Amino acid sequence: MTREEKSIAIENLTAQLAGTNIIYVSDISGLNAETTSNLRRACFKAGIKLEVVKNTLLAKAMEASANDYGDLPTVLTGNSAIFISDVANAPGKIIKDFRKKSDKPVLKGAYINSEVYIGDNQLDALATIKSKEELLGEIIGLLQSPAQRIISALQNKFAGSEEETEA
Repeated sequence: MTREEKSIAIENLTAQLAGTNIIYVSDISGLNAETTSNLRRACFKAGIKLEVVKNTLLAKAMEASANDYGDLPTVLTGNSAIFISDVANAPGKIIKDFRKKSDKPVLKGAYINSEVYIGDNQLDALATIKSKEELLGEIIGLLQSPAQRIISALQNKFAGSEEETEA
């Protein structure tokens, strides 16, 4: 790879990093072609971009980015692939699902909304993070609950007063 090709690759990675707040870095080495293809297909269906990257280029792109990736560049050893998503828990769920069948992919770290997570031991926590849509659904449910109780109470009160007038 020439110096010019490297600088173009760094610019592309920097642009990708700038366009998202959710990045998972994992090791997918050792996966056979069929499993890798299945992983890519699952990522595509979930709206996740999966890309194998060179560690040095990703580290330089992280340096050039406006985001603070903290210690995340320290995990860039061996083979690395990045999962870029709009949903915080989607890559974690896919990695966890694939781990049911094999020991890969191994989570190296993640950057989610300015928070840095290092190590494979963070996978369970990351897979259970609620998405924006899930949180909004819960909030709407909580806001509707008191109104539904009031309507139910009023309906019961009016139903009771109608029974008294009929008797």
